[in-house]
Amino acid sequence: MIWCPFADEESAASAAGILLDEELVACANILPPMRSLYRWDGKRGEGRETGVLFKTDGDRRDAAMARLAEVHPYDEPAIMSWACDAAPGTAQWLARAGA
Repeated sequence: MIWCPFADEESAASAAGILLDEELVACANILPPMRSLYRWDGKRGEGRETGVLFKTDGDRRDAAMARLAEVHPYDEPAIMSWACDAAPGTAQWLARAGA
């Protein structure tokens, strides 16, 4: 799984489309807008963002994260991942989907 916030749904969908077309991920769940509270450049900020959960397998995770950093509109996007167990059917789907 890869987690990444975006400024809006359009930029999230654009990045998701690129990763899907390049077969780096099998799925992107674009979540509704969320309130983000953060610190940036020594200052506290607040805004609305759209989060995305990308589903991929461990073999493509690093490549997907690197490509996401390239296509993301933020200067320093918050891209995080974690390994998780998948049910057998989900693991098979990820393998068939090319991710």
